[in-house]
Amino acid sequence: MATSIRLKRYGTTNRPAYRIVVADRRAKRDGKVICEIGHYNPRTEPSTMKVDSEAARRWMDRGAIPSKAVRNIFKKLGII
Repeated sequence: MATSIRLKRYGTTNRPAYRIVVADRRAKRDGKVICEIGHYNPRTEPSTMKVDSEAARRWMDRGAIPSKAVRNIFKKLGII
């Protein structure tokens, strides 16, 4: 199964927050996920980013590819 690490949006209209999840590439943005490994809230100052780095590395070793947004978050946190 081809997997990706990407953002899953939650929150109300005009107040987004995101979960960092591992999902099948064919799944919908807010659809079924395999594993939740963190969260990201761009509305706080500074933005809140929390990721289980061990789980992220484990999934990338298994072949999961992070999206562009998640890759930027990982770079800021020093995971990549």
